[in-house]
Amino acid sequence: MTQSSLTNSEPTREYHYLQPSTFWSIRQGFPKSLSLLLIAVSLIFPLVLWTVVSSLGWVSPIFLPSPALVFQAGLKLFTEDSLALDVLVSSGRVLAGFLAAAVIGVPMGLAMGTFYSLDSLFAPLVGTVRYMPVTAFVPLIVIWLGLGEPSKILIIMLGVVLYNAIMVADAVKFIPNEMINVAYTLGATRRNVVFKVIIPAAFPSVLDTLRVNISGAWNFLVIAELVAAQNGLGFKIIQAQRFLQTEKVLFCIALIGVIGVVIDYGLKALSQKLTPWADQIRH
Repeated sequence: MTQSSLTNSEPTREYHYLQPSTFWSIRQGFPKSLSLLLIAVSLIFPLVLWTVVSSLGWVSPIFLPSPALVFQAGLKLFTEDSLALDVLVSSGRVLAGFLAAAVIGVPMGLAMGTFYSLDSLFAPLVGTVRYMPVTAFVPLIVIWLGLGEPSKILIIMLGVVLYNAIMVADAVKFIPNEMINVAYTLGATRRNVVFKVIIPAAFPSVLDTLRVNISGAWNFLVIAELVAAQNGLGFKIIQAQRFLQTEKVLFCIALIGVIGVVIDYGLKALSQKLTPWADQIRH
């Protein structure tokens, strides 16, 4: 059989080319205008739906007051019930608990991700305790620390600290071994590897971990302010719930959401400024 006949007998391959798509592109850029439009839709559509449902009377105002009633209740809280002070008090509690969780959790996570010995020492304890509900510790915390501010800060700290440790440890474990081996080849000591390779490489992930877990600190705020609080956003929510003032409950919840978004974008901007080289990894 000749070479030409072999060539002619080969099956013809069909090539399928991927059709370009703007909306369904996978990490290939996205128009800023379309992104802003989708953000607007995601925010406006639920608000419009809420307005329609409440204005048509499909749901009782006790269960779902209109956005106008919620807004009016918020103005009243700010002007008559010193809600601004509650925001400051709650923010201070969250900040104190979150900073304590960062000071303890981040070094623990770095140690667990770097040294197998410390991972074996801490991982069983962390893996067990993180499944225990923080609310179950509230009576013990009251016995240990009383009803003052330390107990509230401890509750917020316990709700976040172990997740900080686990997520930071996982980030360290994803650092390629080649980076560490190259450092050893160049004559680095273990101390050099920790402070000049591992910590700088994990730093962007540490910032992202803190950015994610600060939402958990706000989630535990209401639980913390159950402990004999006389002010704070969680206290306001619980107080309004007792009197079926749903509009006040919704406004305080929405206010926590707005504060969270501001903090999230602030931490994101700080992270991008401190670690611009990690933008490609983040996006």
